[in-house]
Amino acid sequence: MPVLTRLIPSPVVVDIRRGALDDLSALLADQRISSNGKIAVAISGGSGLKLRDHFAPELPGADWYPVSGGTIDEAVKLADAMRGKRYDAVVALGGGKIIDVTKYAAARVGLPLVAIATNLSHDGICSPISTLDNDNGRGSYGVPTPIALVIDLDVIRDAPVRYVRSGIGDAISNLSAIADWELSHRETGEPVDGLAAAMARSAGEAVLRHPGGVGDDDFLVTLSEGLVMSGIAMSISGDSRPSSGACHEISHAFDLLFPARAASHGEQCGLGAAFAMHLRGDRDASALMVETLRRHGLPVLSEEMGFTADEFVRAVSFAPQTRPGRFTILEHLDLSDDEIRDAYADYAKSIGS
Repeated sequence: MPVLTRLIPSPVVVDIRRGALDDLSALLADQRISSNGKIAVAISGGSGLKLRDHFAPELPGADWYPVSGGTIDEAVKLADAMRGKRYDAVVALGGGKIIDVTKYAAARVGLPLVAIATNLSHDGICSPISTLDNDNGRGSYGVPTPIALVIDLDVIRDAPVRYVRSGIGDAISNLSAIADWELSHRETGEPVDGLAAAMARSAGEAVLRHPGGVGDDDFLVTLSEGLVMSGIAMSISGDSRPSSGACHEISHAFDLLFPARAASHGEQCGLGAAFAMHLRGDRDASALMVETLRRHGLPVLSEEMGFTADEFVRAVSFAPQTRPGRFTILEHLDLSDDEIRDAYADYAKSIGS
């Protein structure tokens, strides 16, 4: 019998703990990522700049590149700046935007990427996708998975708590995304990658059911691991399907329709997931999501994000246009604006609001 296996793109190193950044130079050398320290470090203007002062003496061979904004132009600019410098690797030190920009730039110049997340705002820290702003709004670009990922819990605790809350919403929304994927399989015949679905579902369930809070190390480790597994699940499937369904369509709609007022990615995805579960008739799952989101201080109604019910209806109505060709509960039901308004009123009533 032949032995059939497949290779799964994933980081060589995942280091999640207090003080993880103290061993950064050793990690680069021991894992043969860069034995001589010739690396490029892309940093944000906030947390990255603060950490530069701390780590510059430890990385004397590094060149530091400040990155401003999460645009495709900024990613191309970074790639052009690094080109021809003979670096061993690129290190992204910052939040989601910095990591997305650097992932794209590293792919463009053919260098391995070490991602050092300074917050846990979404699952892009380990995904094979860079989400970048462009002239048409926002696009998703395929990139290699980071070769190493470092999450220092001391650094995570120093970041505003809203970033942790955003990551919670993004992780929990996996459960809605998987339900959409399975719905598409039943209705359109779209294949489901069972391993990718299992990893994304496990990540979402672990965060959903963990009894701890944003101040607990154990919970932060579970959330970090969940976001990592979500990224690997996307690498397995080759796209964002395991972690992106109606929940993300609704979030993208808010971003496009109300760019100056949009809430965090995870807040929008968490609300979108709870509402999508309600649309499927799975009231128990929707109620559990709402309970968890509320416990962690996330919004469960559009009004709690600063949007009226009519604006929520507009976002849900527009949502399918953000991902043409993706089949979710929104495409399946194809609700009119009046039907969305009634469904939202029923959802609000069912969660006691």
